[in-house]
Amino acid sequence: MLLIADGGSTKVDWCLIDQGNIVNRVSTSGANPFFRSREDISRELASKLVPALKVNKIEAVYFYGAGCAFPEKNQIIREAIADNFDAGTIEVGSDLLGAAIGLCNNQPGIVCILGTGSNSCFYDGSEIVKNVSPLGYILGDEGSGAVLGRLFTGACLKNQFTRGIRESFLEYLDMDVSQLLDRVYKQPLANQFLASIVPFIQSNIHEPGVHDLVYHAFTDFFKKNVMQYDHQEHAVFFTGSVAYYFKDVLREVAASLHIRIEKIEQSPMSGLIRYHTSCTL
Repeated sequence: MLLIADGGSTKVDWCLIDQGNIVNRVSTSGANPFFRSREDISRELASKLVPALKVNKIEAVYFYGAGCAFPEKNQIIREAIADNFDAGTIEVGSDLLGAAIGLCNNQPGIVCILGTGSNSCFYDGSEIVKNVSPLGYILGDEGSGAVLGRLFTGACLKNQFTRGIRESFLEYLDMDVSQLLDRVYKQPLANQFLASIVPFIQSNIHEPGVHDLVYHAFTDFFKKNVMQYDHQEHAVFFTGSVAYYFKDVLREVAASLHIRIEKIEQSPMSGLIRYHTSCTL
């Protein structure tokens, strides 16, 4: 049996595989090792993942997650998994590497994630050879859910949309302006909160001002990230909930910049399953 994990900042999707077939799928909270300790992650796996999977002896675990681009951080995840599973192999890599393998397999391409955060790289078919640092939602993360939420909230509170959207937005959040500002500036995980606004943005994408905001945010992502790679030679591959649910706007922006999008998938999991299953045959 193989256990494969695709981890973003908000949640981790786990998939248990037996002889190429999906046995079980479970979701747990985001496990970014920059924000959570080994003990914290281990406790959640013990209480939520292990009981749901009903197994603890596994041939191999392949974990791809946000924040897993440094050996010392990867070790936090590896040890949390080892606390709960008797596995012959535990490999930990970045969510960007997982996206590249899942979307491209052994094909070169420009790989992008648009979820709570954003990231990009050039993948040569076997490894990531260039990466423009995402810099997080304050300095970077262009086109991400957190940045879309930040831009939308600011524009909405400054009355930049058609009449009624501000009131609908506050009703959607069940907050007044004071509570909203407190949530953004004084409470933890503001990036996840801002990203949670994305469904409201999507439901109002027909509004010209909202469409323009998303369009310009994606343009910013392409210009500051994708266009630093050889985008004239290679196609672009996208994964993540923001890319998937705003794919029409994403393709619209790409066409305006003469950039070819090869694939947009909500998750790289199906490709990761194919890759790791074929590797073990």
